[in-house]
Amino acid sequence: GMQSYLQALLSLYKLYCPELVTITLPGKMKTYFKNSEGPWKAAITTVRRRNQENSPLSQPLFLGTAQPQSRKRKWNTHLMIPASSTNTNNLEGDREKNCIDLYSTNESFPVEKLQTFSQLLQNIHHLEFPSQMGSVLTNPLLLHYMNCIKDESIYLRLYYWMGQTLQEECTWCVADNNRYEEEFKDFLETVYKVECFLQEGFSSCEEFLYKSLPLWDGICCRSQILRLVSWIPLSSFSEMKSHLYDPLAQLFFTSSLYFKCSVLESLKELLQNWLNWHMIHLDSESDA
Repeated sequence: GMQSYLQALLSLYKLYCPELVTITLPGKMKTYFKNSEGPWKAAITTVRRRNQENSPLSQPLFLGTAQPQSRKRKWNTHLMIPASSTNTNNLEGDREKNCIDLYSTNESFPVEKLQTFSQLLQNIHHLEFPSQMGSVLTNPLLLHYMNCIKDESIYLRLYYWMGQTLQEECTWCVADNNRYEEEFKDFLETVYKVECFLQEGFSSCEEFLYKSLPLWDGICCRSQILRLVSWIPLSSFSEMKSHLYDPLAQLFFTSSLYFKCSVLESLKELLQNWLNWHMIHLDSESDA
């Protein structure tokens, strides 16, 4: 049968070598190989460090405890588009086999040269995306491309990258990461602006919110988190109740009036976004 870890491996093969995988795989992938104890270990480590700082006697007790190494990657608000990772040797072999390849070196248009909207229109079927999908978030021309051409491989690459980044950089799920809160805020703000531009939420953001909201204190990155909540795709009531409403309700009844109003505003925008999406799809179906 189709095991989850095999499905995840096949999805990667289909992403980079689609000719090797002929079976149909779901577009929305779950997070496999996850470590469910990560947030709890991070919380325990944070409490230990806090007690260690408050009590001088506890200092020798934790000398043997290995502190987790920070895997923090410095964020740059002006991300440079990296060089493309097209494999020239493979493309040469394809041309020798007389295979039609829109991403061949003679026909492809690298994103480093993409400067104007007219260039995008002229080369929209020969565009060569960067090797690091994070640079797409800060490039309006590439976002226009994503909005016009629904390329599953692009969304999957961005899904894997964004999901891993959100998991590693979350300031309340990773121990000793509070000093990077401002950078994490900027990143969440960038993701929110991209969702507004594309008029749809990312599935990786949805999974991140469902996993992190039960651990959220309602204070850290509050504005950014509630904005991302407004772009969660509506699903079954039971799923949204357990993953979204219940964690927010615990904070709602114990927080200030300002927080309560912020949550209600976020849920109102969530409903508006869903109604707009529904109307757009009804119009497109009627036109077809």
